[in-house]
Amino acid sequence: MSPYEDLIIDHWRHPRNKGTLPDPDVDVTEANVPCGDVVRLQLKVRNGKVENVRFDGRGCAISMASASLLTEMLKGKRLEELEEMRQEELLEALGGVIKPRLNCALLSFRTLRKALEALGKTGSHVNPSP
Repeated sequence: MSPYEDLIIDHWRHPRNKGTLPDPDVDVTEANVPCGDVVRLQLKVRNGKVENVRFDGRGCAISMASASLLTEMLKGKRLEELEEMRQEELLEALGGVIKPRLNCALLSFRTLRKALEALGKTGSHVNPSP
């Protein structure tokens, strides 16, 4: 197996940060309708940084592995860093993805974008406690 396949299988079989957060600051869901994949992303933000993150969902190995890997990339990051993050960073971390599977691999990234938009609209309660 290639390192790409090993990474995908590892994150799919042993997802990191899977589950739900009590009282998240943002809770969003995004779907890849053609193939039925769904990713739910929850963030707890303190002082402008991601303090905790969880994902849940269903779908193919690539979409679930991508969500797992993305949650690892998000922890401890400032919201400004996440706003500047590009989808290529996730694809590179995954080791590259073949073109027909890009929608699966980027579902979690689209969910992150939706979460950042939601935080921008609810920013008054996002940074309250240290």
